[in-house]
Amino acid sequence: MPLSSIRVLSIIPPMTQLNTPYPSTAYLTGFLRSRGIDAVQEDLALALVLQLFSRAGLAAMRKVIEAMPARQRTPLVAEFVTHFDRYAATIDPVMAFLQGRDSTLAYRICSRQFLPEGPRFDSLEVYVDPDDPTGGDPLAWAFGALGVQDRARHLATLYMNDLADVLREAIDPRFEFVRYAESLAQAQPSFDPLAEALATPRNLVDDTLHALTLAALARHQPNLVLLSVPFPGAVYAALRIAQSIKQADPSIVVSLGGGFVNTELRELSEPRLFDHIDFVTLDSGERPLLALLEHLQGKRSRERLVRTFVNDAETGQVRYLNWPEPDIPFDEIGTPTWDGLPIDRYLSLLDMLNPMHRLWSDGRWNKLTVAHGCYWKKCSFCDVTLDYISRYEAASAKVLVDRIEAIIDETGQSGFHFVDEAAPPKALRALAEELQRRHLSISWWGNIRFEKSFTPELCQLLADSGCIAVTGGLEVASDRLLKLMKKGVSVDQVARVTSAFTEAGILVHAYLMYGFPTQTVQDTVDALEYVRQLFEAGCIQSGFFHRFVCTVHSPVGQSPEEYGVTLLPLPEISFAKNDVGFIDPTGVDHDRLGKALNKALYNYMHGIGLDQDVRRWFDERVPKPQVPKHFISRALQSR
Repeated sequence: MPLSSIRVLSIIPPMTQLNTPYPSTAYLTGFLRSRGIDAVQEDLALALVLQLFSRAGLAAMRKVIEAMPARQRTPLVAEFVTHFDRYAATIDPVMAFLQGRDSTLAYRICSRQFLPEGPRFDSLEVYVDPDDPTGGDPLAWAFGALGVQDRARHLATLYMNDLADVLREAIDPRFEFVRYAESLAQAQPSFDPLAEALATPRNLVDDTLHALTLAALARHQPNLVLLSVPFPGAVYAALRIAQSIKQADPSIVVSLGGGFVNTELRELSEPRLFDHIDFVTLDSGERPLLALLEHLQGKRSRERLVRTFVNDAETGQVRYLNWPEPDIPFDEIGTPTWDGLPIDRYLSLLDMLNPMHRLWSDGRWNKLTVAHGCYWKKCSFCDVTLDYISRYEAASAKVLVDRIEAIIDETGQSGFHFVDEAAPPKALRALAEELQRRHLSISWWGNIRFEKSFTPELCQLLADSGCIAVTGGLEVASDRLLKLMKKGVSVDQVARVTSAFTEAGILVHAYLMYGFPTQTVQDTVDALEYVRQLFEAGCIQSGFFHRFVCTVHSPVGQSPEEYGVTLLPLPEISFAKNDVGFIDPTGVDHDRLGKALNKALYNYMHGIGLDQDVRRWFDERVPKPQVPKHFISRALQSR
């Protein structure tokens, strides 16, 4: 029977991030409201953490642990029980401090007498150099004599990580603050691992999420629930939420979408997924959602759904329905809304002392997109065939700043993280000029390409408009490999662009890669030397090395012969399809080299070892770098 009226509840499932709402539900809720549809939203990722990491939550953890045989308790779990009273007394104040509601607690935290300190605090024990004025204290290096709030936030984050370790060792080995139960979903050809996990009795984490789901249903009384799963680490919890919804009221319609679905479930044929949900939609959700709403209201047949998987009740087989209709133009999707999300309860954590690296976990940023898709869309490692990359569409600077002003009015927050694949230089220039024309003061950061359009003049304009940081892909710092991967930049160009940002007072983070097809040990050593010189010259302040993964949607995955590799055959797939193994004739052990790269990078971000030979970071003998000693400084002089 068609629904006479519809209330839509969009849910962020565990886990995404704790310092700010993941933006997908804000976009969908804002869009639906702009079309006159009753729409609300909930962040159950944050709610789950706030419930587990509370005085009551820790008491529930202790109750479970005390029911375990003593021989099954790890030393960390035993220490938690022994010092439970201290944890119970400190957890609520620490959470209030991390939420910015009790700043004076910083002084007690910094005393090192207030918090119980577990193994995570071992990272603070370092060799004391008698010539080091800080006495070898990494917190003194990072925060100096002042910086009490940041020092306390870092200590409180270590405390939270200790408690997460207890939860993982005693109750749920899959628990993570970000990648929760990720292995159950990521590139899983079969639904079996998820089906088995969902069939097991609920543990404390599951029970808590179940109760939170029922409370959200009671609060909002929806008849359509949208579950947004941006990452593999949100799939298990999303399906647990769907399970709870169907147990409470089978008539509630549940739809699944988001980045993970758009990337990995494009060839979905697993009917068991539909034991928990009713629809799966692909790519930008606005158009499929409008079609689904019309279907539920009896205004559209099921055959006219857009980019939607359904399970055929008669045959038991999954069908993909895609009635040809254009997407909603990017400048017509409306303004995201955070209404209904507890924006004052998010947690500002400080995992990494590096000032650029902390932006991902510290501070509540309004997430916004300058343009849909990527204007470059040529990089051979990227999923350039998928809609979120291939369909490039921008909004005018006027529309963007209108959205920015509306969001500031709603949230009271003027910090923005532009979450584009790569924000276009032309659009950023227009945005900066419009912000200045309106005399609107904001702080913003986002992802770019290190291309020559970012001149010193443009970088200064962006800084004047409120830009505090940029992130961008240097990938493998090798001109040969950058050309092979069609990155469209060179190492010396990256040096000049990043230097221009730094000189304008903008922090720079470089995404780095290793293990790209045909990458040799010499390439790897040379790349690290380039990175060392970039840090040494002050061009970049932060970075992250990730292992190259070949995906079926990338040019490497679709034309491997052009990159000198052979793909391994995939197993029979009914669920997730994304990663694909390959044989590289170079035969390099990239995993072993990756340990050295990450060790070096961690030290470089803390200003350590920048004047030393890069070969010192490798456990095995590696060739001498073939990079000219002053390559980066010469590139900057030629600017």
